[in-house]
Amino acid sequence: MRFSRVKTSSAFTLVELMITVSLGAIMLGAAYVCMSAGVESRRAVNAQSEAAQVARVALNLIAADLSAAVPLSRDFEFLGMRRRVNGTDADNLDFAARNFTPRKAREGDFCEVSYFLEADPKTSLLTLYRRRDPTPDPVPLEGGSREEIARNVASLRFEYYDGLDWYDDWGDPSGKQQTSALTPPNAYGMPEAVRITLAVDADVSTPGAEGREEDGARARIAMQTVARVELADHFSRQTSGSNTNSGGAR
Repeated sequence: MRFSRVKTSSAFTLVELMITVSLGAIMLGAAYVCMSAGVESRRAVNAQSEAAQVARVALNLIAADLSAAVPLSRDFEFLGMRRRVNGTDADNLDFAARNFTPRKAREGDFCEVSYFLEADPKTSLLTLYRRRDPTPDPVPLEGGSREEIARNVASLRFEYYDGLDWYDDWGDPSGKQQTSALTPPNAYGMPEAVRITLAVDADVSTPGAEGREEDGARARIAMQTVARVELADHFSRQTSGSNTNSGGAR
């Protein structure tokens, strides 16, 4: 008797194919989620690093001007005002500095300096500006040109130190500069130091995430430094001696 061999097929069944495809889809989905999370995380870190660098540069710029600060005028030696814009701290600062390189005729190293925040009328986002006017004129709080220092600013605070205490504002906005034994220390002269607190928003929203919670998300970077006003003592002694000679009390 002769026996014939029966050939068997080794192909996958439909159930096995469906299981394999499902497992492959799950693995691809997991890989995509991991890769997407890594890309978004890196983008958020880069945005925060950029915001921190912007804040650091702005603080260094303000500190450099303050280190060379001198009295702005007879009526406004040094003026720091509390201010709020769109419900956030947006202080103003006006003084003069010997931190300027002349570029045109009638310009010297003496320069009027102002720092302030201004809101964009379309987006309501705040931008930090610096005004500088190196040309002498009778209006110390106006004129000159302004330059953009930092965008997406969340808040700006200035605090002033007279050698004993910290104050929220400095100087007399009316320009009267009348001093007496009852005049508070922060109403005249120049502070010995200024504490600057600047917060900048970093855009960490996910591109194409319209309608999702992370759309428009922002991370806030806050930085602070203290700038010493190097010539404050010199001008304080000068003013004190002038008042003493004239018989005035300070």
